Amino acid sequence: MNILVTGAKGFVGKNLCATLQTIKEGKNRTRPNLKIDEIFEFDIDTDSTLLDQYCRQADFVFNLAGVNRPQQTSEFMEGNFGFASTLLDMLKKHANTCPVMLSSSQQASLTGRFGNSEYGRSKLAGEELFFCYAAQTGAKVLVYRFPNLFGKWCRPNYNSAVATFCHNIANDLPIQVNDPSVQLELLYIDDLVDEMLSAIEGKEHHCEFDGLEVKPSESGNYCYCPITHLVTLGEIVDLIQQFTAQPQTLMIPEIPENSFAKKLYSTYLSYLPKNKVAFSLKMNQDDRGSFTELIHTLSFGQVSVNISKPGITKGQHWHHSKWEFFIVVSGHGLIQERKIGTDEVIEFEVSGENIQAVHMLPGYTHNIINLSDTENLVTVMWANEIFDPAHPDTYFEPVK
Repeated sequence: MNILVTGAKGFVGKNLCATLQTIKEGKNRTRPNLKIDEIFEFDIDTDSTLLDQYCRQADFVFNLAGVNRPQQTSEFMEGNFGFASTLLDMLKKHANTCPVMLSSSQQASLTGRFGNSEYGRSKLAGEELFFCYAAQTGAKVLVYRFPNLFGKWCRPNYNSAVATFCHNIANDLPIQVNDPSVQLELLYIDDLVDEMLSAIEGKEHHCEFDGLEVKPSESGNYCYCPITHLVTLGEIVDLIQQFTAQPQTLMIPEIPENSFAKKLYSTYLSYLPKNKVAFSLKMNQDDRGSFTELIHTLSFGQVSVNISKPGITKGQHWHHSKWEFFIVVSGHGLIQERKIGTDEVIEFEVSGENIQAVHMLPGYTHNIINLSDTENLVTVMWANEIFDPAHPDTYFEPVK
């Protein structure tokens, strides 16, 4: 299958083409039945004569080309209607009735705050052009009205509030939020690309629109992505500020699977400047080695790394309720645990050559001994709760 992507260097085009390339190269196996031979990438600086060749050979067309912020409002119609007309004429020239997808916008509804949108009118004209093309040629046309998009590679300070907030906060630049209660419908780029791959396979989602409201319908004239998020500007900014504080707090915010927070965190990280990609952690050091907290979570405790120098014993304490995993990743050691009030000692010889996780049991005093005379013992430690100095639940008592 040959796929033509117009607007290939734009936000959506770049993400789509990157994913298509992974499928073509066999690196992405999430779509085992999708075989891609060629990806024709066309953008404003592409040799215009190539469009004729691409339209002749294409088996599926994604028309993502468009104008968002022109110098003159007249350029809306030229960029969003004019190029679409040229594209469809090229397909007609070659009698190529392959499926064609059009990226439109909610603004084409011309309802509510979009009632006087020149951009919306140009998008609506493009939609009508595509529907006429389908009626004339019998080609399958997929018209998507996108809500606000976000994700990696989106241009900040252009037409995405999320991209602007992520970029500016990550780079210590000011942001402006006039009304934190304003709600946006947001579509994540990976969810959109997944829907576009479904469209190639003939599994797109159809709908009709009642103003801005999506009305799913198998016979609908329009298409839509079924996964979007309704979030206020205030909620977006609050989350990003939590993300940017993570190097100081070590706290990973709640990011459930498929949540907006998880997708926003990935987006935010893509805007980090080089000087923030790496950050130092506080190493608590003494003559025995070091102990460094790595990550805190609200619901799942903390992760730390412990380094013990040769011959050193650490631990020698117990907990009422707290429990831990000790995972030796380098060196050779011995973990001992004794049930409080008994002489019963259980032992585990551990090594970075055979990585295993050992439970530190509640009600058992425990230690970890570096058995090497020359090498440090490195242990990753997970505790089911963040250490609270006011309620440490930690009591000194030697194992032996």
